[in-house]
Amino acid sequence: MNREKVIFAFFIVLALTLNFGFVLGDIDNIEHHDVFELFAALVVSLICTVLKFGDRTHLGALMLATSLVADLQLIIAAGIWGYGEQMAASGMTPKLMASVVSFAAGALVANVISAVLLVVETALVRR
Repeated sequence: MNREKVIFAFFIVLALTLNFGFVLGDIDNIEHHDVFELFAALVVSLICTVLKFGDRTHLGALMLATSLVADLQLIIAAGIWGYGEQMAASGMTPKLMASVVSFAAGALVANVISAVLLVVETALVRR
């Protein structure tokens, strides 16, 4: 068993579940989405990205790319949330919340792709 893959798998599944928990609910209802869950998903996603920097395989490069996409989407979502809470005169509107959830859902898709690529890489190694 490859310890590096197990650790990456743990963090990618953790990021996936945190992200799914954040996205779940009405897209424009702020009470259905917790900012701390978004922050936790972002931190765990950044850890996943750091873990993939040393992988020089083709699938490792794809997993790094999907992790970078998830990071970018979550950073944008957090930025929109911060703007809505701190800068916008009207506060967090349903339209801003829908944008936050939409970007977080994009990161969720990237995390799913990373998990699928990890399964494919593991299946290829076993052959």
